[in-house]
Amino acid sequence: MLIRREEPADAPAVRAVTTAAFAGPDTPDPVEAGLVDRLRTCGAWLPALSLVALDDRGDVVGHVVCTRGHVGGRPALALGPLSVHPEHQRRGVGLALTHTVLGAADASGEPFVALLGDPAYYRRFGFRPATALGITPPDPGWGDYFQVRTLSAYDPAVRGTFAYPEPFTGL
Repeated sequence: MLIRREEPADAPAVRAVTTAAFAGPDTPDPVEAGLVDRLRTCGAWLPALSLVALDDRGDVVGHVVCTRGHVGGRPALALGPLSVHPEHQRRGVGLALTHTVLGAADASGEPFVALLGDPAYYRRFGFRPATALGITPPDPGWGDYFQVRTLSAYDPAVRGTFAYPEPFTGL
């Protein structure tokens, strides 16, 4: 498996992987696939933090993206969606993508990464409930599912409500 930056030609494959990862019987076209498309066209898109996982044949089998979020006007990152094609799940693809994007974010001088996800999955990457750091989710009902992973440039004085990029608000 190879992890690299997403290239423009990868967009259809990323959409296919995201659709396959999130589709269900009642949701053949999941919102996550359209969300990635909309994020690519907004000012919060950070090309260096959109990564794909390639299998041995060079096919895209996973994708992760971090986009620009804010807390009280201070920059932060929003992670997601993280997508792995169902045929490649439980093989370390999501693990590799998450570690790689967190390392890239840290190397870029970002303070922290926020996400909405399963605490049991994301705890292994150092994520913890955001409220423990004084960062509140846009929806208080998210509780411990809204999490933060601090990075080297983290400033504990940053507190307040996390603001996702605009494409997230329509979900």
